[in-house]
Amino acid sequence: MNGEQLKRKTKRGGVVYGSMISMGRNPRWTSAISDLGLDYVVIDMEHAPRGRAEVADYLVAIQSTDVVPIVRIPIPDSHYVTMALDAGAHGVLAPYCETVEEVREVIGACKYRPLKGAGVRRVVEEGVFPSEQSRKYLEDLNRNSVCIIGIESVPAVENLDKILEINGIDAIFVGPNDLTISLGIPNQYDHPDYESALRQIIKSCQGKNTPVLIHHQSVDLTKKWLKEGARFVLHSSDRRQIHQGYRNDFTTIQEFGAEIMGEESKTIGESTEVI
Repeated sequence: MNGEQLKRKTKRGGVVYGSMISMGRNPRWTSAISDLGLDYVVIDMEHAPRGRAEVADYLVAIQSTDVVPIVRIPIPDSHYVTMALDAGAHGVLAPYCETVEEVREVIGACKYRPLKGAGVRRVVEEGVFPSEQSRKYLEDLNRNSVCIIGIESVPAVENLDKILEINGIDAIFVGPNDLTISLGIPNQYDHPDYESALRQIIKSCQGKNTPVLIHHQSVDLTKKWLKEGARFVLHSSDRRQIHQGYRNDFTTIQEFGAEIMGEESKTIGESTEVI
């Protein structure tokens, strides 16, 4: 699958499945990713300590798989968008967008690179290209580019309808940690205000045929919001899944060992990662 195919599937109402790569750094990690049956992965640059060269090496390795690579850039800035795409990403996730102006900048860089300045602003705002030849060239060059906009705060939710009027958005991302903090209810994912905000986001996006991905960390929450209309599934992360796998096995092993030795077993907690 490539970025163009991913977009086509979600626009038809299909479900795509992916996860966040927050810890993996060695390009050999991609061989493990390719065995999971994922449609896409998001390589994190917002919270993970990765440099441009590391991401480029990772993206080259992913090109040999059938998994669509998307980079979560540090901020909604055109420089970071083109940096990721030039390195081989099939799309970007721009975090914490709150204004129409921020979204236009991201879309301009994602959909019409390498056009810049007044030229790209005119394309995004008015749909006017330097020429028909330029339009065809830019659209072909960027046909795989997936543009995902992060709606992660109260101001962003309030501006969502205006943001969705901008052409070029392929999906809306929700970061639960950031959104609940903005709502004043940190990490309370069963709180009525949080659930109401998610339903409002999904409803607005459904009206524009724009899929929603919500980065939940538990299977129950992922299933709940898949049922409620989130079709772009972004579940957990590599670090959290490694922790969970070891936690499950070693909890059982340590409980068994403690029973044999007549000792109290240790408790292994949940992952403390917040992304």
